[in-house]
Amino acid sequence: MHYDVAVIGAGTMGMAAASFLTARGANTLVIDAFDPPHDKGSHHGDTRMIRHAYGEGREYVALVKRAQVLWEELDRETPYPVFQKTGVLGLGPTDSAFLNEMMASANEHDLSLQRLSSADVINRWPGLSIPDDYIGCFETESGLLYSENAIRAYRERAVRHGATLAMNTPVVSVTPIPTGVSIATRDGMFHAKKVIVTAGAWAKQLLPDISLPLQPTRKVVGWFDVDETLFGDARFPSFFVEDDERMFYGFPSLDGAGLKVGRTDGGQPIDPNVHTQNFGRYDSDEGDLRRFLSTYMPEANGPLKQGKTCLYTMSSDHDFIVDFHPDHDSMLFACGFSGHGFKFGSVMGEILSELTLDGETPFDLSRFRLARFQA
Repeated sequence: MHYDVAVIGAGTMGMAAASFLTARGANTLVIDAFDPPHDKGSHHGDTRMIRHAYGEGREYVALVKRAQVLWEELDRETPYPVFQKTGVLGLGPTDSAFLNEMMASANEHDLSLQRLSSADVINRWPGLSIPDDYIGCFETESGLLYSENAIRAYRERAVRHGATLAMNTPVVSVTPIPTGVSIATRDGMFHAKKVIVTAGAWAKQLLPDISLPLQPTRKVVGWFDVDETLFGDARFPSFFVEDDERMFYGFPSLDGAGLKVGRTDGGQPIDPNVHTQNFGRYDSDEGDLRRFLSTYMPEANGPLKQGKTCLYTMSSDHDFIVDFHPDHDSMLFACGFSGHGFKFGSVMGEILSELTLDGETPFDLSRFRLARFQA
């Protein structure tokens, strides 16, 4: 069982990479411990946000602009939705470094971004309650991605182009050999000329020799019953709110599913091998979300319709880690997407295929190299 490329981890980045690899004719094996889409990692929960003016740094904007193009292409070729343009509203204090970086990145890259006063925000979205010294930054062209649909669509495309899937097949070890890489699984051995490791919270276990500074973290999201005329997707945007040192985010109610709310910071460090769906184990699971709603969206603080847990894989500086193994150029890895990576899944799949097949990509990835931690 020999392949041109093996992709280990078929979640967000891995399934996209497999799709781009097979489209270019690479004989590709896709291995996953589960059967994506699933609820054991970081891609479930229906929706993820895509925003273009990037508070995490202007270096991300070129990537997310390309990602948007690729998501829309995928949306057009599937019978189910992948992207929905709801707009994204960011709220925070006037002196917020995050919002000011957003505005700077919008100016630099000519993005559609409206700066709104607190009165403007409340008049436009009467379900919101924000302090007088808060501002809004509204991106009209961004919105949400249907995350599980996206994984499914890339999986279907990869299979159409000839990918071999090895699902429910945990990888035990990845070993460089003279002809490429040997991959030991519980179901047998595979060999490939090159390997891409996109194993999320399990990346550190699969690459123990390069000391990846990663911390898998348990996070929660909840869906709350709301007045659809205020919080339905016909009029309410995707959103995030900077609340002191905390950051909350969410999505409008889609087809009556409820307003979705989560928190990007906080959470509990966890071993991914023991992660399970146990929303409500901690009082803070629902409590943090309700405290946010009672302050900023009091009319949305209704009955909890459902709650779920997921995994963030946090890098120590919250930037991505994308690089070749320092000792083996047949091994490429992408990890540490730190809770803001899904929106880049499409472009990251394209980039990983380029790096694997061509050895280079037109995008500047210097911010994401492993060497920054050694320095």
